Amino acid sequence: MTTVRRLCLVLGDQLSFELASLQDADPEVDEILLAEVVEEATHVAHHPQKIVLVFSAMRHFAQALAQRGFRVHYVTLEDEQNTGSLAGELQRWQTLLQPREVHLTECGDWRLELSLKHGGLVTHWHSDTRFLSSRADFAAWAKGKKQLRMEFFYREMRRKGHVLLNGDGTPVGGAWNFDAENRKPLPKGVTAPSPARFSTDAITDEVLALVGKRFADHYGSLKDFDYPVDHAGAQTLWAHFLDHGLASFGDYQDAMATDEAFLFHSRISAALNIGLLNVRQLCADVEAAYWSGRVALNAAEGFIRQLIGWREYVRGVYWLLMPDYAERNAFNNGRPLPEFYWTGDTRMNCMSQAIGQSLQHGYAHHIQRLMVTGNFALLAGISPPQICEWYLAIYIDAFDWVELPNTLGMVMHADGGFLGSKPYCASGQYINRMSDYCRGCAYKVSESTGENACPFNALYWHFLMRHRDLLQHNHRMAIIYKNLGRMNEDKQQALWQRGEDLLARLDAGQSL
Repeated sequence: MTTVRRLCLVLGDQLSFELASLQDADPEVDEILLAEVVEEATHVAHHPQKIVLVFSAMRHFAQALAQRGFRVHYVTLEDEQNTGSLAGELQRWQTLLQPREVHLTECGDWRLELSLKHGGLVTHWHSDTRFLSSRADFAAWAKGKKQLRMEFFYREMRRKGHVLLNGDGTPVGGAWNFDAENRKPLPKGVTAPSPARFSTDAITDEVLALVGKRFADHYGSLKDFDYPVDHAGAQTLWAHFLDHGLASFGDYQDAMATDEAFLFHSRISAALNIGLLNVRQLCADVEAAYWSGRVALNAAEGFIRQLIGWREYVRGVYWLLMPDYAERNAFNNGRPLPEFYWTGDTRMNCMSQAIGQSLQHGYAHHIQRLMVTGNFALLAGISPPQICEWYLAIYIDAFDWVELPNTLGMVMHADGGFLGSKPYCASGQYINRMSDYCRGCAYKVSESTGENACPFNALYWHFLMRHRDLLQHNHRMAIIYKNLGRMNEDKQQALWQRGEDLLARLDAGQSL
């Protein structure tokens, strides 16, 4: 029997040839394990397209590793010997192969990493070098700070990588970010590029049939699956964005439009988060597009900020504060998630649009998530664990390290302001300014009270009133509370009553 030096477990979101635990792997003496397990597919009811993406990409990656000469042990979901968990599979294959060492790269989920570390196995853990800031690096940056702010972390990341900097270390263009230029609604006559399309192959077709059979009770459609499942496909998607989307991304990254799921967004987050793309290459390509004059600075900087600012920052916060972070609930919210989040069956057109496309594609861009579905959850006082579970389940790019801080911290402000300095709440006027959703809505965004009034309007003021003690001293909300104070008592009472009526309907299980 051949002696196995190392057994390397590769997870479904680690499908990178640059994965740290594979860097010193030798095909002659080391073997690789990948496993599809029901525990990872069902710990929340993941969108069927998300399960298809991960399983198909895993199968394609296993095939590519085998072509590079590695002996790959691939456990399919239907394997009769499948233990149902990654910890169980690692234990089983360690017993079968008797490797001298077991190697893993850090997980993207605290729950999973805990289970693998407590499986009774002697393992060698590697830092996930696909990220630019290690867990230790972020902890060192955060140490001693009373309050963390992404903007300052982002500047450090720019300096560290010398990204969009002049020779003297100052930011190109004289400012660190150009967010003020990136808040334009989509003007009439501006059309988004057609998205890149991806045909399924035999492997993906087999996975589609498997998922349709095994996870038929999960919310979300399978029929429109259209995501790359290998590195070549991911590069094609990226090249399409560089050619057709990036130039207008800065201007319209916050815009929303009826029946436009993607607009000028890249749609690469899922491929990036499972390892099919490399963040260093993406940053280099965007910076090169700016220096060559192909795109404006606000587009290049805005996209790079998403990559090395928010993405790296929320991962750092996650590993710095877990597991206690997941239990935070600053507003003591406990209202159940309305059923229409799972169906899209609501008269609010903005919610119907955002939820509908999420069910269809497993995708919505950051403003739809933050200022539509997230804004409503915040204003309505939805239980943080329930809305966090929804985001983790419904979005194809959602993994715990990125979903939890964004939802619990940014969307729900449930961490009390650790991630963001103020709640991201708004009335229907924000949605009206950034989209055309309100034109096709059964409710009137111009009204705040009465049966036909936009629910966001009264719920916004109701939220501010019921949390006045917690928020009125926040300097970023001072003007808002001054405006509230200027309202006469009758108007405040009418807004409060409209909010009470709307929340009572939610409590009764009614859609809005």
